[in-house]
Amino acid sequence: MTALLLLLPLLLPFALPPLARRALDRLSPAAALWSVTGCAVLLAGCSALALSLFVLLGLLKLPLFAALGELVHPLRTAPDALLLPAAAASVGALAVGGWTLVRSVRGQARAFRAARAEAGRGPAAGDLCVVDSARPDAYALPGRPHRVVVTTAMLRSLDGPEREALLAHERAHNAGGHHYALAAAELAAHCHPALRPVRDTIRLAAERAADEAAAASVGDRRLTARAIARAALAAQTARSTRPGFVPGAAGGAVPQRVQALLAAPRAPRAGRTVATLLAACAALSCVASVSGTADVHHRVEVAQGDETT
Repeated sequence: MTALLLLLPLLLPFALPPLARRALDRLSPAAALWSVTGCAVLLAGCSALALSLFVLLGLLKLPLFAALGELVHPLRTAPDALLLPAAAASVGALAVGGWTLVRSVRGQARAFRAARAEAGRGPAAGDLCVVDSARPDAYALPGRPHRVVVTTAMLRSLDGPEREALLAHERAHNAGGHHYALAAAELAAHCHPALRPVRDTIRLAAERAADEAAAASVGDRRLTARAIARAALAAQTARSTRPGFVPGAAGGAVPQRVQALLAAPRAPRAGRTVATLLAACAALSCVASVSGTADVHHRVEVAQGDETT
């Protein structure tokens, strides 16, 4: 029973990638962004907890750790032939995930410091920072204070109205706190391999949400689509060094974003079904992991002689 409860949080993340794509199609971009991000974080946390519990059960099967845990009776779990390989695989999964997460955090921290330093060298007008560079780029830089960073090469690539749409897009990222969703998606991607493609869906949702906000701000969807397309075309040959949690107008699936902006505005499709499935997926994973934790705790206390079966 314990093994089944702990396996469920490890299997449910495989259902999220198709659900995330459907959510972006059925819900508004902002609603899809935060609902998918929340579900991904919960699934990632529950899967990490399940792996940790498998490791704990495997360790308690070893005489040394059983003595340290003051077990006076055998720990009643799945057969050792199943539990010990599961525990070993869990150790490997946690080690690999932890190592890649540390590498990602260190790399992105360096890139973020470099981006803040670059923004600090350019002239600022309010939240806008113009960087003299031959590399076309524009992005929303979080921090205290938030900045909208754009290079001179990017400004030369656009006309006046397109610049206004581009800046409105980047300001929408900062106003919407989209960097939090992108950082959470990066964290979740290192907790379970099935959540890695969800990272791209969350990034696309963030860009689509900023596109819609920019179109509403400038009052012209076609202008916004043209600005996004030209910015992406200008930046395609330039290698951006900004961290992954820093959103920019040239990111995401640009053709899909432009197509959405050029389409006639329509009311979002009914997304109750996909929203319910996302909530059910997250809730089921949480219930299974909490129940599994409680069951493991009970079995350990029984083995310690503190409780009866």
